[in-house]
Amino acid sequence: METFEHYLDKYAELAIRVGLNVQKDQTVVIMTPIACADFVRKLTKKAYDAGAKDVVIDWDDDEVKALRIKHAPESTLREYPMWRASGLEEMAKDGAAFLQIYAPNSDLLKDVDPERVAISSKTTATAREGFLKYLRSNQVNWLMVSFPTAEWSAKVFPDLSEAERIKKLWEQIFKLTRVDKDDPVAAWKKHIETLTEKQNLLNNKKYKQLHFKAPGTDLYIELAPKHQWVAAGSESERGIFFVPNIPTEEVFTMPARNGTNGTVRSTLPLSYQGSLINGFSLKFENGRVVEATAEVGQEVLNKMLDMDEGARYLGEVALVPYDSPISQSGLIYYNTLFDENASCHVALGNSYPFTIEDGTTMSPEELVQNGYNKSLIHVDFMIGSADMEIDGILADGSREPLFRKGNWA
Repeated sequence: METFEHYLDKYAELAIRVGLNVQKDQTVVIMTPIACADFVRKLTKKAYDAGAKDVVIDWDDDEVKALRIKHAPESTLREYPMWRASGLEEMAKDGAAFLQIYAPNSDLLKDVDPERVAISSKTTATAREGFLKYLRSNQVNWLMVSFPTAEWSAKVFPDLSEAERIKKLWEQIFKLTRVDKDDPVAAWKKHIETLTEKQNLLNNKKYKQLHFKAPGTDLYIELAPKHQWVAAGSESERGIFFVPNIPTEEVFTMPARNGTNGTVRSTLPLSYQGSLINGFSLKFENGRVVEATAEVGQEVLNKMLDMDEGARYLGEVALVPYDSPISQSGLIYYNTLFDENASCHVALGNSYPFTIEDGTTMSPEELVQNGYNKSLIHVDFMIGSADMEIDGILADGSREPLFRKGNWA
């Protein structure tokens, strides 16, 4: 029987060799909570084994961040250490690879004034906009993976002891990232090929619109005129193939900014900036959210939508079958990296330039002309279910079934 350390080693190897695909003499930047320190050390060793010339750790601490948002003068929340933002941007400009460990605590800020959270979030997003542009346009190779913390595991398995729930969550991560396979790299190669087949099928169809229909959802999403579907792997500006999310089960593209109409209801909770938003519905008119209601987290939802003008428009639409491995686990992960790969989803906010033809070489004005939405945020939320039906609508108005009963038709 394989040991936990054996699987953890394979997980780190998968992240460095397949997800990030570290190149010889490349700098690797790991952005991580301090709770993940042991795993960071393992990743660092793997990165050097892969030929990295340096590994830079950008440590963070959720508890300290929460204390600052709760207690610091409000004027301080409007400030961000620009040396930190410019440092990340400088390393991106020099071709570094970026690995983020995402271990959310969706209850961290539930009792904090949402206005203070919104101020801090907007300040951070504004300061890091230049850096995030490198990631959102795939100018660098980057990766997001998750690590079970006590707080996150408590949301997923609230009835277990801390040791048991962390063990159980690790088992799920190893399974859903295919680390439990004899050869995870070969398993990922096959998985990427399967997703690429769906990507190619959709790109050949060139649908003008998608129509989503499910309980609480009747939504038309017009696709950007030059949209292109993307799945699993991407190629950086320097020609490095990488897989930015592990796990991933989605095929996604760019909606036309002003082309979404109708109503959509979320089907899984959204963990956003240390708070939970659940049971929410959005009404769109000409691309813009004009009504928003939530059973949990109404004020947080309102602040998110008011982040900037682009926050009320869609930047991404993604197709994920209901029978995906993450969905079939029967768990809610309270972690968008996992939950978005259990369900069809859309994202409010910024579009990805690489989801339209030649988007990464377009000027900002050209991007806007081609349906691009600009925003400080990019927030995925889940809308898929076993009842989801999706039609692809062609330029001549004819329809084709894409999803029935939550899965590919």
